[in-house]
Amino acid sequence: MEPSLTDQFLNTGVAKRIIPCLDVKDGRTVKGVNFVDLRDAGDPVELAWQYSKQDADELVFLDITATHEKRKTTIDMVKAVARNVNIPFTIGGGIHEIGDADILLNSGADKISINSAAVRNPGLIDELADAFGIQFVVVAIDTKYVDGKNYVHLNGGRIKTDILTEEWIKEAESRGAGEILLTSMDHDGTKNGFDCKLLRTVNQSLSIPIIASGGAGNQQHFVDVFLETQVDAALAASVFHYGEIRIPDLKGTLRAHGIEVR
Repeated sequence: MEPSLTDQFLNTGVAKRIIPCLDVKDGRTVKGVNFVDLRDAGDPVELAWQYSKQDADELVFLDITATHEKRKTTIDMVKAVARNVNIPFTIGGGIHEIGDADILLNSGADKISINSAAVRNPGLIDELADAFGIQFVVVAIDTKYVDGKNYVHLNGGRIKTDILTEEWIKEAESRGAGEILLTSMDHDGTKNGFDCKLLRTVNQSLSIPIIASGGAGNQQHFVDVFLETQVDAALAASVFHYGEIRIPDLKGTLRAHGIEVR
């Protein structure tokens, strides 16, 4: 008899992580639907402090226009977050070279995330992994389903590439990515659930952690993504920012379904 999904999950013995994501534009947290129609969601430092008090496992800050506008991520914000929270956080946006990452890590970030810059210069992954260690390097990927296939998109989802998502994930891992943050643009902001089909397929071929992103709308969606895909972490934004889901309540629900959380 085949073991159930729950039995398979429990046998992994790995605690899953809940990660609020703060998309930052001009120093404010914003959130949209399918990467557009952004609206204000509050001060990123204040939100970070609140999430640390709510027992979030980690935080991710993404300057969603840094690459598009050719700006560097705000160092002052990174320093302020480091002073106010006691949980690990990742910073992404505008990182094009080792010097950019070095400044962010020295300012208090625990990990850095690269997206468009890595696609344009895959060797950057190798350089960052060699310089800082793979545990500091998160490769973020924005993917969209087009004509029957999943393609990598750049610059906050504005530019479609001809690169297949699954192939790019494998290359990123081989080059030294320590973690993959995979965002489904089709699901992002819709609150209809994570892209479990894609996540399950991708995770089966990965040996590094994967963070599921895009589509969380209720607590059941988190249960589903962990049980159906075995991903290591689930990330969400608006449901946390606007108080629709409280992290302590979510962790209680996950434990009730036999899912180990931190």
